[in-house]
Amino acid sequence: MATSKTVKQWIINGDKKGFDELQLDTVAFPECGENEVLVKLGAASLNYRDLVIPKGYYPFPLNLPVVACSDGAGEVVKVGSKVTQWKKGDQVVTLFNQGHQYGPMTAAAASTGLGGVLDGTLREYAVFNENGLVRKPENLSLVEASTLPCAALTAWNALYGLKPLKPGQTVLVLGTGGVSIFGLQFAKAAGAKVIATTSSEAKAEKMRKLGADHVVNYKTDTNWGETVRKLSVGGEGVDHVLEIGGPATLKETLQAVKYEGVLSIIGQVGYSKREDVPQIIDALPKVCIFRGVYVGSRGQMEEMVQAIEINDIHPVVDEKVFDFEKAKEAYQYQWDQKHFGNIVIGI
Repeated sequence: MATSKTVKQWIINGDKKGFDELQLDTVAFPECGENEVLVKLGAASLNYRDLVIPKGYYPFPLNLPVVACSDGAGEVVKVGSKVTQWKKGDQVVTLFNQGHQYGPMTAAAASTGLGGVLDGTLREYAVFNENGLVRKPENLSLVEASTLPCAALTAWNALYGLKPLKPGQTVLVLGTGGVSIFGLQFAKAAGAKVIATTSSEAKAEKMRKLGADHVVNYKTDTNWGETVRKLSVGGEGVDHVLEIGGPATLKETLQAVKYEGVLSIIGQVGYSKREDVPQIIDALPKVCIFRGVYVGSRGQMEEMVQAIEINDIHPVVDEKVFDFEKAKEAYQYQWDQKHFGNIVIGI
């Protein structure tokens, strides 16, 4: 392989605000160290986190300029002399926080995010430490597998990272983004009841086809949290909430959660006046747990891959897969909420 070859990649520079931050760049072909793996990337997927970094809203560590995106899948084309876990031809997916191998999140691991602190996946070739990759599920294509590192693993951690989901329990997912759809799929595979929310009847029908037991329209039902509670098993409330709305939805999800239930705080895609947002003390009368979730570990991801294979779970990919050169259009498409499921950029 000629070392003079060049590689195209999308860079976030950090000197503007908005998707004009994204610049297509050409750099020298990457070198592979003795503990590293060279991967030819076949697809990358977008998360809400990828959108807010160029917008300037991301609350976690950044080291700009940086190659965009955390999520990718590809094929190993070269391994370093001391690599023992991979060989040429292996198909792999990236680990979101490269330093989060096993156990609880640490401050050090939180500073190893791809596409934020470390160069990400929106490029043709990339070098990763051998511990920064997980094998691709055998039942998935590269396009499907590229959606797993952030959205899928976040949903898995929310359901199994603290109080593992049990059959017969109730799960609430908000909206129709990647985390919520993966949460629905994982929960149904575990024998749980799933309630979803959306404002679109077309999207509601898609969620029902994926297995949602009930779909509540949060636009027409202003007290949807109480509605969700009544729909839960025994009318006692939901055991797990995948809370991606944040300030705009927390008041209602707090009404929906069961005693000793877990509210996994994953995102803040919605806005509300601060005085309308529940406070930490509001967990006391509800006797529930507020838990921040920041993706998950490599160990959790390996467990998730096994579950995906055994249950033949396939990620929901939006019908529009974007070409590599049209990455900015993909960002805008998701920002405008035109998508259903995961947005993928082919490489």
